[in-house]
Amino acid sequence: MLSDRPPLRIGSRTSPMAMSMARAVADTITSVIPDLKIEHVGIRTTGDQWMGDLSKLGGKGAFLKQVERALVMGAVDVAVHAMKDVPGDVPLAEGTAFAAYLPRTDVRDVLVVREGSKYRTLEEMPPGTRIGTSAVRRKAQLLRHRPDLHVDRIRGNADARIARLDERGEYEALVLNASGLGHVGLAHRATEVLPTEVMCPPVGAGVVGAQVRTADTGVCELLRLVDDPVTRIHVTAERTMLHGLRGHCNSPIAGHASTTRDGQLSLMGMVFTREGGRFAYSHEWDSVDRPAELGAYVAADLLRKGARGIIDGIPH
Repeated sequence: MLSDRPPLRIGSRTSPMAMSMARAVADTITSVIPDLKIEHVGIRTTGDQWMGDLSKLGGKGAFLKQVERALVMGAVDVAVHAMKDVPGDVPLAEGTAFAAYLPRTDVRDVLVVREGSKYRTLEEMPPGTRIGTSAVRRKAQLLRHRPDLHVDRIRGNADARIARLDERGEYEALVLNASGLGHVGLAHRATEVLPTEVMCPPVGAGVVGAQVRTADTGVCELLRLVDDPVTRIHVTAERTMLHGLRGHCNSPIAGHASTTRDGQLSLMGMVFTREGGRFAYSHEWDSVDRPAELGAYVAADLLRKGARGIIDGIPH
C-alpha cells in the first residue's frame, strides 16, 4: 500500500521560484500516482544568501551544491534544479543522474519596465538607458543589439529584483526569463517578449530537472514515468554542446535546441565576449535520435570559429 510508505522527499532551494518548480514536480508525479505521499524540503543555499558576484562562490554551482549534497547524504530523495543553473564544467555528484525533465516552458526573455515608465519596448529606450540583468549572457547580447545602452548586473530573486526596480529607480527596466516570472506570479509585468534572434536563451532554459541517486531504482523508475522525452532530447543536445565548450560561470554562452516542423533537431549555439563585441555563432541540424552528436558538432564548430579564445579571454 502506498499509504504505508514514507513520503517521497523532494528537495529544492527556498526561493519562491525554486519552490514553485518543486511543486510542479510533485504535481506531475501525483497526476500519475495520486496516492503517493510527498514532502517538500527547502534548502537554503550559499548562492541564495550571497548577493555578490557568483564567480566568487564558484559560479552557478553555488545554487546546486547544497541541494545535491542533501540528495547524496539521503536527506532528500529527489533534488529539483532549474537546468539553466546546472553548470557545464562541473560533473554531477557520483552516483546521481537526472531521471526526469518536465516539459519545457517558455525559453524567451522579456523586458520588465519600472512602474511609471513611459517606455514599453527595448527599441523605445534612448541611448544611455540603464538596464539590469543577472546574466552575463543577457548583458552580452543586449550590448550586441544595443551598444548604446548602459547594462548592469543585478542579483536576487525575480520578485526582489522587480521590487528594487520599482522602489529605487536605479534602472529603467530589467531583462528576465518569461517562465520564471510565471512561476512567481509576475508574468503580467512583462511589457515585451524578446525574440530568440535578439536574445538566445541559456542552455537548459525553461527546463526543470529532477536529480536522483541511481542506486534508488524505485525512485528512478517513478521519475521516468514523468520524464518528457522531447525535452530530454533538446537538453541532451544543449548540454553536450556546453560540456564541449568547457565554459565557466562568467562565460556568456547561449544555446537552444528545438524540433523543426519537418521533424529535424535544430541546435543554435553562441559564445560572446562580456560586452558582446566579439562572438562565435553556429546553427546546425541533425535527426532527433542524434542529440549528443549534434551537440558535439556545434561545440566543435564554435571552437573552430574562435570560441576557445573568447572563453579563455574572460576572467573567471
